Amino acid sequence: MSNQEMDNAFKELQGRIGEEFAPSEWFEITQEKINKFADAIMDHQWIHVDEERSKDGPYGKTIAHGQLTLSIMNHLPQGEASKPRPMEGQKMGINYGFNKVRFPLPVPVGSHVRSKRTLKSVEIKGSMIEAMYEMVMEVKGEKKPACVAESLTRLVF
Repeated sequence: MSNQEMDNAFKELQGRIGEEFAPSEWFEITQEKINKFADAIMDHQWIHVDEERSKDGPYGKTIAHGQLTLSIMNHLPQGEASKPRPMEGQKMGINYGFNKVRFPLPVPVGSHVRSKRTLKSVEIKGSMIEAMYEMVMEVKGEKKPACVAESLTRLVF
């Protein structure tokens, strides 16, 4: 790795601040995915996994865990236009975490969701570049987003 490669990548990313990337493809939230996630995180609250009881609940059906929504936001199926491309000299990208996570809208089973991201800032952190993206999870047919978060990625050079 040369410092020049990281400097070039940093300058390129600085020039892209404010850029909104193409949204991911639409992705269906199925009961099977909700149940598998419930098993993985040991959260079997009835609003997520009990289809019968949820009919009488506030949403009339089960809803995805907020953490499921957050977990898939960066990893939804992406078309070519929205795939992040490695920067010259980049060895890997690391999920560094999230800031300001909010869940304004539940995601009912059977919903189709997609994510959009906008580059908000970049900083040099040692031998890495930290990029902060505003991530928005949309639910097809809804005006409010299901999740809004600042996603931090570190690019390793």
